[in-house]
This record gives sequence, structure tokens and C-alpha cells, in this order.
Amino acid sequence: MTLLLARGIEKSFGDRRILRGCDLVVAPGERVGLLGVNGCGKSTLLRIVGGLMEPDHGELELAGSVALLEQEPPLPGRTVGDAADRAVAWHHDLLFDYQRALSAGDLDRSGALQARIEEHGWTVDHRVDSLLHQLGAPPREAAVSGLSGGERRRVALARALLQRPDLLLLDEPTNHLDAETVDWFHDYLLAWRGAAVIVTHDRYLLEAVASRIVEVDDGVCVEYPGSYGDYLVERAERRERLRRVEDARLAFLAREATWAARSPMARTGKQKARLKRLDELKARRPIRREETFELDLSSGEKTGRTILEVRELAHGYGDRSLIERLDFNLAQGERLGVVGPNGCGKSTLLRLIAGQELPRAGEIVRGGRVRLAVLDQQRSGLDPKDNVFEAAGGGASHVTLGSRAVHVAGFLRRFQFPREMLDQPVSRLSGGERARLLLARLLLQGANLLLLDEPTNDLDLLTLRVLEEALLSFDGSAVIVTHDRAFIDRVCTGLLAFTGEAEVLRFGSRQQVSKVLERRRRAADADRKAAEAARKAEATRQRQQRKEQGRPRTLTWKERQEYAGLPARIEELEAESEQIEATLADPATYRDGGDEVASLTARLQAIPAELETLYARWEELEELA
Repeated sequence: MTLLLARGIEKSFGDRRILRGCDLVVAPGERVGLLGVNGCGKSTLLRIVGGLMEPDHGELELAGSVALLEQEPPLPGRTVGDAADRAVAWHHDLLFDYQRALSAGDLDRSGALQARIEEHGWTVDHRVDSLLHQLGAPPREAAVSGLSGGERRRVALARALLQRPDLLLLDEPTNHLDAETVDWFHDYLLAWRGAAVIVTHDRYLLEAVASRIVEVDDGVCVEYPGSYGDYLVERAERRERLRRVEDARLAFLAREATWAARSPMARTGKQKARLKRLDELKARRPIRREETFELDLSSGEKTGRTILEVRELAHGYGDRSLIERLDFNLAQGERLGVVGPNGCGKSTLLRLIAGQELPRAGEIVRGGRVRLAVLDQQRSGLDPKDNVFEAAGGGASHVTLGSRAVHVAGFLRRFQFPREMLDQPVSRLSGGERARLLLARLLLQGANLLLLDEPTNDLDLLTLRVLEEALLSFDGSAVIVTHDRAFIDRVCTGLLAFTGEAEVLRFGSRQQVSKVLERRRRAADADRKAAEAARKAEATRQRQQRKEQGRPRTLTWKERQEYAGLPARIEELEAESEQIEATLADPATYRDGGDEVASLTARLQAIPAELETLYARWEELEELA
């Protein structure tokens, strides 16, 4: 069975042709990683499949429900709770259809609907609250209009998961998630029984989750079976084959063009056919060679051994403390990663180092020759009204790169911005293209201390590798807030971890952070269990104390049942006593030898004692009641 069948999807924006004939097939339960360079059309393809955009040409067939997480998602409703609750409207519809089928006496339909309800659960409120909590979303009462971009994406991700679709379309789902939440989401996708198409730069997530990779390359979809690791090998082999084919085509064109130039004007039929083949080869679309670029962030300036000193730093907002007594030094060549849960103060620390905020206490000392460059999470510094050319050069035709003046067009070509994109407004760039433009501007600043807040968000894997190589060869220092596990493991020489309660500790690796946090979690669990046991013991002690002090108590359930049944039991015994007396007064009882007389008499003598016990118990329970 096929869940999604997309054939020959084409889409253009003005003169820029994005998709040239994409084919994509997804089976139920399959997880597909969708890759490609920034601006190649990945998000466009997802929006077409998700029904938010019409293709110019092509066919689309869907055999199930779809939920789409966009890079800049809209949210319905006034509050976070409204937006989340609307995502489970399908469950309310399911319950309504079930009740309607029951009322109509349609047993077959009501049975099928009941099976679906039992699969998803009769209530979903707990699932809504649990997902919002796991993803670090704002409180339910928070207004949608006041949410940051990261908060909107976390709520939108919760909405996509709550819809329980047959096909999940996820565009950079780990953006704005902290490392712990990324780990949780990783496990969630592994357990996900539906199908998913995932655009992500998280290499660990791709390797663990994706069963197949599809790359959007020059407007068409190229399929690579297997994991992300398999894709890297097979892609390199494919690019080499294409390079050889293109080299052979160009060599053949050169030979044929030379022949055509030497040939006499008179043409035989055979020569005309050869010239026709030459024209066809010239008209054929060339195989696009893989474009890459280099990013050299080095300033070439010598600095002192210590770039940055942070002493007894403390900061917070209102009554909330984010950082207490933080001390660390940053030496030349060090790349310090900053990790921790959302809202703990990671971005605040970068703003303090940059001097954009003043600390409550302590001091931050930068070396005398330190030049600072900042890449913030909001990707600020770009005017949406500017075009790419103006944004890179500030309106000038040349930029200074090192000691040389370079034309802006040539400079941008290094960052995969072809000439036809130079007039494109910044507002129309993809998230990854904006990030690449900011990296280009970062290069022009010649800084030796970089403050990077989630630099990997929205980057394609090619640009991500270029950034990693640039940082590894950088002659300055960097403080990097990131949740990208592969990026941390490859680039960062140490970590600052926000561990809770305004505590920030320095570690050598991500594995050390995990071990310490796991030990703390186990200790916290042990303390919680010990506290729970102590609470129960204290409650038992207090109950026993009240009992010893003779404090009144209420009836238990069992005692209430006993109390309710006592009058009937008493009536039964009194009726039995009257019946025995009547039997003993009847002469017929003695006619056949009176064998029953002894037992009846004994029973009659025992009944008054039983009645006395029942009346006493009745009085006792009545007093408690």
C-alpha cells in the first residue's frame, strides 16, 4: 500500500524554478529523511504535500491524514491551551461519530469506531498536557500573540504530534529544542508507528530514525536506500559518476564543435545528422556540479593567552535567579559549548558577555585586543526590505576581505548566492539562506571572539560541515549555544552546562554532562521515594494516634454496608424466633416422637444472645454514623 504518491511536482517563484519534476513515494510506517542544500525546495515540497501550496504541474495522491510542522508555523486560538486543544478536535469528532452510530443502531460502524477510540484512548487531555510539558512549551494560559519564535515552534510541534496523522511532515523539528528534549523527541520518533518525512540537520537523529534518504538535487528527488551513513557513501559515489559523465559530454561537445568549425560549407545528409546531434547535446541541461564554499573566520591577529575571564557572575530577572557565582576563563583556541534546558539562561549568558546586558553581580573581563562578533538566535541584523546584494555589502559595491577589496557579487558567489539571487529580497530567503548570508557577514568582521546562539538552526548539511571546518581552524575563541549533539562532539573543546537552580558547571564533554545529570536524577528519585515513604509513615502514625485518642471517625465502606444490613438481619432473627415458638406450640410437632424438639429448643435459646450482639453493634455503628 502507498500512503503518499507525488509525481512530476514542479514549482517556480517568478523566474526561479525550484522544483523541476519531483517524485516522492512514502509507504505506511516509513520514515524518510528529506535533504538538500538551502533553497533547493525541501520546505516547498513539504508545503505542497501538506496542502498549503499548489504545484504548477504534477500529481499528488494521499491515502491518509497529514500534519505539517512549518519553519514559521501559524497558531490558531488565543492561548497555548486553545492551540493545543484544537489539535485534538479529531478525537472529539471520533467520540461524536461513535455516539451517533450507537443512537442509529449501526452496530458495524459503532464497533469500528469503538476500536479506533480504544486504540487512541477515551480521553486525550492527559496526552495534551504531557506533550506540552515534554516539549518545554509555555503554560496553557500564555497568549499566542506574545510567544517567541522558539516557543511558537514548540507549541506547533506539539500540535503536529497531537493530531496523530498517518503522515507527519516535519521541517527542522529540533530547532529551538534543548538537548534533553531532543533526546526525548528522538525516542518518540523511534516509537512512532505512522509515516514521517523529516527535514533536519540533526545527523544523529537522521542516522537513528530515517529508513531512507531522499535528496532534492537540482529540482528533482534522488532516492538513497538505507541510513544516513549509507547515504553519505552512495551520494559520493553518485557524484563521482555524474562528474565523469559530464566531463565526457563536455569533451565530446568540444570535439564536435571543432569538427563543425573545420567542415566545409557543403553538408551531406550524414554531416547534417551529426550537426543535429551536436545541437541536441548543446541544448541538453548540463549536470549540475556540486557547489561548495570555504569559510575562513581567522582574523590573523595575535591576542593574549586569555580571551575572556568571568568572575563571580550572577544574573536573573525579578525574583528568578538564572546564574549564581559563575567563574570560568576562555583561552585562545577554545570553543566552549553552552547547554541546558530552554529558558535556563544560555542566551542571557551570551548577551552578558557581549555587553548587551549588565550583570547583577560579578564581572566579565575581555582581553585588550578582543574583537567580538555575534550571531543571535533571532538572526537579527538583516533588513527584510534589503536585497541580498545590499545586505552583504551595506549598499557598497565592494567589501574588504582581509586587506583586499572584493566585489560583493564575487564575494556572495563564494557562499552559493548566484548572480540571479542578488536582487532577491531578504524576506524571501529560506531560513538556511538567511543563516548563510549572516555567516558571510560574520567573515567580514574579522573577529577573534565569536558568540554563536544556535548557529546550526536551518543550515543544510553542506553549510553545517563548512561551518564546522571553519570553527575547527579558527585562530580565535568561541562561545556556542547549541543543542546539536554531533556539532558539540566534533567542534566544542569544553562545555558549560546549566544544571538547574542557577548552577552552571564546566565539563570536558557531553558524555560527562550526561553522567553527572543522570547521577543527580537518580539521587533526586531516591530522595523523592524516601520522602514519600516518610510521608506515608507519618500519615499512618497520625491515624494511629487519633485512634488511641478516641477521636471520632467516620464509617468505612465495609462498615456502611454492615450498618445498612443490620435491621434486616435483626428482623430475620426475630421472625425465626416467632416461627420456632409457633412450631413448638403445635401438637403435631410431638406426634412423630418429637425428634426436632431438642434442636428447635436449643436454637430458640441461642437467638436472644445473637439479637443482643446485633443490637449492640447497631448502636455502635449508629453512633459513628
